[in-house]
Amino acid sequence: MVAPFWGPMLDCPDPLPLAEFYQRVAGGELAVVHEAFVELRFDTFSLGFQRDLNYRAPTWPNPRVPQQTHLDFMAEDLDAEQARVIAAGGTPAAFQPQPSVFRVFLDPAGHPFCLTTWRTPSGPPESR
Repeated sequence: MVAPFWGPMLDCPDPLPLAEFYQRVAGGELAVVHEAFVELRFDTFSLGFQRDLNYRAPTWPNPRVPQQTHLDFMAEDLDAEQARVIAAGGTPAAFQPQPSVFRVFLDPAGHPFCLTTWRTPSGPPESR
């Protein structure tokens, strides 16, 4: 039996700035830093950021270029966390399917990700 070590790997043109963005959003420690790869380590998992010189940003919600992966971060206060994400360099997505429960953002490389109150004391989603 194997135990997971890595969490999601995000392709991007420049790994360090993207890892630093997610560190500002979610914490963690920059544990491995190389030109082509950066590991952002948390207590129970890691996020990897991998250089892809042919990277194309997702076009979500248009499926022309797929999301590839998408992260959700739990938040008790969506408005407060939204302000933190924007200050860190995130951009609110134009399409917000359920902003009372999920706030969709684009990271500096264009990956969509969400802040959500789903599974927090703030309540379950009306629908996802």
